[in-house]
Amino acid sequence: MSEKDLEIQRLREELAVLSAKNENLVAEQARLLAEKARLVAEREKLQANAEEMQEVIKSLRAQMAWFRKKFFGSMSEKHLPLDPNVLEPTLFDQSLSEEEQAKLDAEVKKMEEDNAKTIEVKAHRREVRKPVLANNLPIEETHIYPEGVKDNPDYVEIGVENTDTLAIRPAQMYIKRTVRHKFVLKSKLQIENPDRNAFVIAPLPETIIPKGMASGSLLADILINKYLYHLPFYRQIQKYKELGVVLNDATVGDWFAAVCTKLRPLYDALRAEIMRSDYIQVDESTIPVMKEEKPHKAAKEYMWAVRDAVGGAVYFHYDKGSRGGDTARKLIGGYKGAVQTDGYEVYTSFEGTPGKLMLGCWAHVRRKFAEALDEDRKHASEAIIYISKLYKIEEEIREAELDYDAIKERRQKESYPIIQDFEKWMNSAADVVVPKTKMAGALVYTFALLPRLSRYVLDGRYNIDNNGIENAIRPLALGRKNFLFAGNHEAAVRAAIMYSLFASCKAAGVDIRTWLEDILVRLPGHSNNLSDLLPANWKPLPGSTR
Repeated sequence: MSEKDLEIQRLREELAVLSAKNENLVAEQARLLAEKARLVAEREKLQANAEEMQEVIKSLRAQMAWFRKKFFGSMSEKHLPLDPNVLEPTLFDQSLSEEEQAKLDAEVKKMEEDNAKTIEVKAHRREVRKPVLANNLPIEETHIYPEGVKDNPDYVEIGVENTDTLAIRPAQMYIKRTVRHKFVLKSKLQIENPDRNAFVIAPLPETIIPKGMASGSLLADILINKYLYHLPFYRQIQKYKELGVVLNDATVGDWFAAVCTKLRPLYDALRAEIMRSDYIQVDESTIPVMKEEKPHKAAKEYMWAVRDAVGGAVYFHYDKGSRGGDTARKLIGGYKGAVQTDGYEVYTSFEGTPGKLMLGCWAHVRRKFAEALDEDRKHASEAIIYISKLYKIEEEIREAELDYDAIKERRQKESYPIIQDFEKWMNSAADVVVPKTKMAGALVYTFALLPRLSRYVLDGRYNIDNNGIENAIRPLALGRKNFLFAGNHEAAVRAAIMYSLFASCKAAGVDIRTWLEDILVRLPGHSNNLSDLLPANWKPLPGSTR
């Protein structure tokens, strides 16, 4: 083959290689164009998402503004009213000055340092507290002498050393026998069938359970064990068995139901007396109740509590476990006076009702911001500082033992301006807080309640929070952990009766056992006003040994 032919062949081979490479480049170009189209589509999608998020943020900010207008009306006012007696607060947008922000940052830092010191001190100080002994405890002495010394004439006693220890004897069950002596006229003794009227015998004293085997002391013990020490009936029955008496569930249950029925009028009298006060606190808590249609499953029902915020008496109310507005209207619909509650929305319907002044609870507000600390420490800490200032003033008021007029004057002079500053701070924080967070929820919660939260400055008797009723309702939570549930709705009503009477004893400083044993004896024959037997008004009978 000539050189020319060889050159042609070589060129053809190179052309084939170049053609193959060109095909590869065209394919790569097509792939790159497709990737470019995909990236462009993805970019457009991300841009659309970003625009959508901006719309969400804009919408949430608009909702926040709507909430402000909904709860506080027109926003033409620039601050809470100068006169706290008006207390129709509105919100506004105003940022803190640099000086105010610097001062607040310094307070946040100081609070964190103080908290750290407090934790350190608490970790190292573990003092052992000795038991507090009542002055009337009986003393039994055991005398110990050195061996061989007591009657030895070579020794003379020069003193003693006392060592006290606490001892206890187990409870004792006994039979209380009432012996009634029967007499007859001597002139009738010789008659074969004397007239029944000839015999004389003292009447049997009335008892809380007619012809019942249980005395007032035993019934009181059963009720106290269940609702003060939260012992279910089966545990009490076991305890009585160890003391020599065998009881069954049905008997104890019947006694319990009968006593609660007899105590119901006293409970009604307590409720009426509390509702005659002009300042109450209201709260509700859960109680498990067995379902009739599902006897092995407990439902989470609700029990309400109403407290005389000045006197301290409490009554519990159970309405088939309802937590709805109908039950709230039954409780306080016709009430006239100040009503202090948490932020549960059912109470909002009473705002502005003639004859009612709705008060809020700063403890619940503080709790909301405390829950947001891990999420937004800066803003949550700032909010807590404002609230802490209000509580600091309350602490100083208690220590100074001021009268109600002086308390009102100091609150309006010092506390109310702090609330006004807190309102300003909330508006500045609302513009930067991330929506749908705990911090945002705390702000919305506080915005809605600000009028109610501010009104405690109107009267020296009003409390800054609802802690009084929360403390009163705590035994319900303890019972929930111990006896687990109420057997049915009727059992829950009986629990409400006993919790009411026992809580009112505690508020009045009355010993529950002494009061209950006395009441169970006096109630059957009591014809006077039942309010005389309520814990706050009760006085033991003259000559009573208890």
